[in-house]
Amino acid sequence: MSRWAKVGDLAGRALRMELRIYESLWRAVARRPRIAEGAVGFRYHRPVFTVLIIFMVLSAIEIPIIDAIVHRWPPVRIGFLILGIWGLTWMIGLFCAYLTRPHTVGPEGLRIREGLELDIPVAWEEFASIRIDRLAEESIDPTSTDKPGRVFAYEGERTCAVWVGGETNLAVAFEHPVAIRLPGLAPKGGVHEVDRLRFWADEPEALLAAVRDRLADRSPSDSV
Repeated sequence: MSRWAKVGDLAGRALRMELRIYESLWRAVARRPRIAEGAVGFRYHRPVFTVLIIFMVLSAIEIPIIDAIVHRWPPVRIGFLILGIWGLTWMIGLFCAYLTRPHTVGPEGLRIREGLELDIPVAWEEFASIRIDRLAEESIDPTSTDKPGRVFAYEGERTCAVWVGGETNLAVAFEHPVAIRLPGLAPKGGVHEVDRLRFWADEPEALLAAVRDRLADRSPSDSV
């Protein structure tokens, strides 16, 4: 992978995230979460809620403090004001993204999301089962100080974990290995073939019930 390809990918991702910040703000104000027609949304922000609030508060406090320090130099003051307001807007937009881009259970299957970028569709044709199964990052390899990342081998399976606050509490098994696309370039991003998908939902029992109801409504010829 050339250096320019990596730079281009980073620039494209930065632009998409910037645009999604403002989309998330609009969706929060308009109360229009990104949920397809006929689908039901489930939030996943609870483990990171406190951290996001702290960062928003600190970003807001930082603006008047820095303004008081540099108020004698108007060009510097204007620059820091623009930067501070942009940073606060970004943090609020990120928080709104967690609220307006929920996981969904719908006619076509599941959509597993996280923050601004990640969006993994799971078609019912690929779906085998789902169960509540809590897993923390540090339990993957207790002897290692490195985090496992999103795709790793676990219990003899290739697993993708959408960590929220370093935890997941639901596990989806597939009928066969499924190719999923993660943000960014390989090896961390790109296309990966996995056997299981783990993610966090604030109300796992409700999401599990929605999946069961959806599967019960499918015709016998379409059931899995």
